[in-house]
Amino acid sequence: QVQLEESGGGLVQAGESLRLSCVASGSVVSINKWAWWRQAPGKERDLIASITNGADQNYADSVNGRFTISTDNAKNAMYLQMNNLKPEDTAVYYCVSRGYGDSGNFTKWGQGTQVTVSA
Repeated sequence: QVQLEESGGGLVQAGESLRLSCVASGSVVSINKWAWWRQAPGKERDLIASITNGADQNYADSVNGRFTISTDNAKNAMYLQMNNLKPEDTAVYYCVSRGYGDSGNFTKWGQGTQVTVSA
């Protein structure tokens, strides 16, 4: 069983930075794709960043240039460095990983971490 645990959310002021972490535990053999999604109150959940095979990065226009996704394969971890945060970045952030474990292929979601940016 693979589980994801997120951390790093919090309350910051506009212009400040936060770093989110997501760690996979359990019977992980390999992870080939990671992603961050977010859901603001009353809105749909949106994909904001992804990384495939540790190299191919993609970002939503809303975060491109401010957010950076990275991974540490040795730790089965993914990070989201968020700079120059804006009030519109306020949302619950979810990590997702897709890979292979002892039980076969998996896609797992984290429980979400709240990010609140005040003006």
